Amino acid sequence: MTDLGKRVGVMYDRDWAPEGLPDFARAVERLGVDDLWVVEDLEWAGSIASAATALAVTEGLRVGIGIAPAPLRNPALLAMELAALARMFPGRLTAGIGHGVREWMVKVGVAPRSPLALLEETVTAVRGLLRGEEVSLDGREVRLDAVRLVHPPAVVPPVVAGVVRPRSLELAGRVADGAIIAEGHGPADLAAALGHMERGRRTDARPSLTVFAFLCVEDDPARLEATVGPALAGHGEWLGRPAEQVFAATGTATEAAARVRELWAAGADTVVLRAVGPEPLRQVEAAVGALRAGESG
Repeated sequence: MTDLGKRVGVMYDRDWAPEGLPDFARAVERLGVDDLWVVEDLEWAGSIASAATALAVTEGLRVGIGIAPAPLRNPALLAMELAALARMFPGRLTAGIGHGVREWMVKVGVAPRSPLALLEETVTAVRGLLRGEEVSLDGREVRLDAVRLVHPPAVVPPVVAGVVRPRSLELAGRVADGAIIAEGHGPADLAAALGHMERGRRTDARPSLTVFAFLCVEDDPARLEATVGPALAGHGEWLGRPAEQVFAATGTATEAAARVRELWAAGADTVVLRAVGPEPLRQVEAAVGALRAGESG
């Protein structure tokens, strides 16, 4: 963990070419961030290959999968892949699993009858297998008959749910180690999400909260709007809110750092920055530097 008290991570954007990942991973580790998160969206890059690559070329960086769609991933196979990574790189992996975008799941013929049941059964099965348990499950969507991993990891990686809606957040609090909240959600959204997770919680352990956030470090307001404005507008359409209500860490480095701190103060354990625009490493370096300067000040 950095000296900032909470974790700060960086996303390897899905639109960046996969062959650029090794150098990017090494670079963000040198900048002193805690996490690198890789993406699994249909037709882009696979998360297991990306996570394995990032882990192999770095020394201590934690790598997060954000997120593997449950309909695309048989839970036994997913647990096998995660266990292998966790054994080779103990303590450095976090696995995110989500519903998957329904239109994409329909496109490849794997849309479930009950997305909620599939996610809950997948997370439950994967966590049990990673703990070395024999798992049998006759669920609505998942069926396993006495499956046990031969090589379960000694250090079990956290399995978190990438979710947005209230029932799914309750599910995350009930069966996962935490939740991942998508870009654009601000402090008020986080407070509501934590409330839903708390309603689902069945153990003494507090579930973790990871939040993705757009980052654009730019001093000139006109260039800032031209660079990040289209991304916020497009994401606002997905969220069903106007662009000005899409939370983002933007502006000068100091302003961007202040926005990250707002998310930490609202309950985020980890803020993962998704850089928009040119020179993403420069932007990350500026934001992390401003966070450290604020801490020392």
